[in-house]
Amino acid sequence: MTAKLDLYKLHKAEYVTPKKPALVRTKPAQYLAIGGDGAPGGTRFSACIGALYGAAFTIKMTRKFAGKQDYTVCKLEGQWFFGGDPAAVPKDQWKWKLLIRTPEFIARKDLAAAVETLLKRGKSPEMEEVALETIDEGVCIQMLHVGPYEREHETVALMRSFAEANGLQFSGPHHEIYLSDPRRVPPERLKTIIRLPATKQD
Repeated sequence: MTAKLDLYKLHKAEYVTPKKPALVRTKPAQYLAIGGDGAPGGTRFSACIGALYGAAFTIKMTRKFAGKQDYTVCKLEGQWFFGGDPAAVPKDQWKWKLLIRTPEFIARKDLAAAVETLLKRGKSPEMEEVALETIDEGVCIQMLHVGPYEREHETVALMRSFAEANGLQFSGPHHEIYLSDPRRVPPERLKTIIRLPATKQD
């Protein structure tokens, strides 16, 4: 029997993250993705998370029952598009893209079949917005943030100082990888990988 695929173990170097800024080289990766805007935890945000996980687990279980390669569904990730200092932008105006990393052998036909199945079961219309997308971030500055999301600016400030000291500048959207479930873990113990693509300063 083929061993269960774990993308985090396979790409361990991209996810092992210290509590201080570090450089990491990421490779192009395929994701299930859905985008939107509005405050985190709002109705739209929650519906999109449900649609994303619904697609991810339906695809996985369909393959498993068919005797195909099994794999672990990865953790939720998110890209955030603030257009400046997030503290200056009202949360209801935040733009985001929710992501779940997915094996390269998952094809659009697998997603289409999962969406069709879930819509027949009466799942939310957001299902139709889930897409397969490849993201290539290249060189990134990465750091483990421990604590509430509201204090991430402190971690980002450390990352910005690290970038400047190494002749780098941020060059892509704010990327978060959620290692903890905020429904089960108190805010002070939440663990989040923060990843910021970087290039040489102009």
